[in-house]
Order: sequence, then structure tokens, then C-alpha cells
Amino acid sequence: MRKMGIEAIYRKPRLSKPHPGHRIYPYLLKGLDITNANQVWCSDITYIPMAKGFCYLTAVMDWASRKVLSWRLSNTLDPSFCIDALEEAMTRYGTPDIFNTDQGSQFTSEAFTDVLSNSGIRISMDGRGRWMDNIFIERLWKTVKYEDIYLKAYGSIADVRQGLKMYFERYNSRRRHQGLGDRTPDEVYLTTLPEAREAV
Repeated sequence: MRKMGIEAIYRKPRLSKPHPGHRIYPYLLKGLDITNANQVWCSDITYIPMAKGFCYLTAVMDWASRKVLSWRLSNTLDPSFCIDALEEAMTRYGTPDIFNTDQGSQFTSEAFTDVLSNSGIRISMDGRGRWMDNIFIERLWKTVKYEDIYLKAYGSIADVRQGLKMYFERYNSRRRHQGLGDRTPDEVYLTTLPEAREAV
């Protein structure tokens, strides 16, 4: 990013800072064999630089298929945009068994965890500072930034929203992953839903 001359001149905020009064949940994915769609979802927040200013992006991803189920942009770190993304994913795709995030205050807030617990979803949180615990969405951030954000230097949140809508549609339907047997996220998601496997 620095080589492209678009590194922000202001200090980037720390996005995963925990809130001292919030409950931290244990990490549930260690040693877990995750092979089905809707078995585990994950979410995170990343910083999106624009030509002038910045915004924040959150996404909800299905762990087994890498499918981006929903996403939202915001110019603040209020938990509401994370909740909006979560509720959209649940409306469109049902509920997972487990939902994994880092220990950022947006995800540890009662407003966010109540949506999960009230839906019977088990809550999992990365160990503090352990980005590898949420590896697939961390890889997504790197991919989307180097393939889209850094190349286009969007001028406004509206421009980012329009660009990412097209990017994530292509990512889900066309991007083949070596780790998925050279299949797309959409292909893996549809074929690994429990009801799809029961029908085979």
C-alpha cells in the first residue's frame, strides 16, 4: 500500500480492542472438523482507505465454504453495522451452530451477543492477538484490498459500496480456491449444506 502512495497519513484505529466490561467467550474451533456449510460462521472488521478519508468494512463468512454471506460499511465503529450484517446473513441463510469473532468491543457488546444467544448460536472468540484463529476472513481482507480497494482508490462510501457489491458477487460465484478443491464458495456452500448431503 505504501508503494502505491495511498497509505493513510493518520494513525489507523485499533479495531479489535476489547471492552473491559464485556464478557469474553472461549474459542470453540480448536480441533473441530469444519466440513459443512452453516456449521461455523465468522466475522471481522477491517479498515478501508479511500482517496479522502476512510471507512470500515465488516463481513459475515461461512467458514467451510469461504462464502461471504453479508457485509456492511460504516464511518464509525458503532456495533450497529455489525449487527445489521449478522441479521441479514441470518435472514438469508438461516443460523450457524457456532459464530466466531475476535474480542473487539463491537462483537463482545451485549447488543451483538444477544442476537446470537437468543438464536441458539454458540459464541466463539479468538484468543487475544491470535489472528490465525480467524484465518479465512483475514485472508479475505488481504484479497479484497489488493485486488480491489488499493487499485481503485474509491472517493466515497457510496463508491466503495458499489464496487464491493460487484467484487463480492464475483468472489462468491467465480473465484476458485485451491483449498476448496478448485471450487467456488457458492459451489461448496450449496453442496455442503446438511440437507444437501442428506439428499445424496
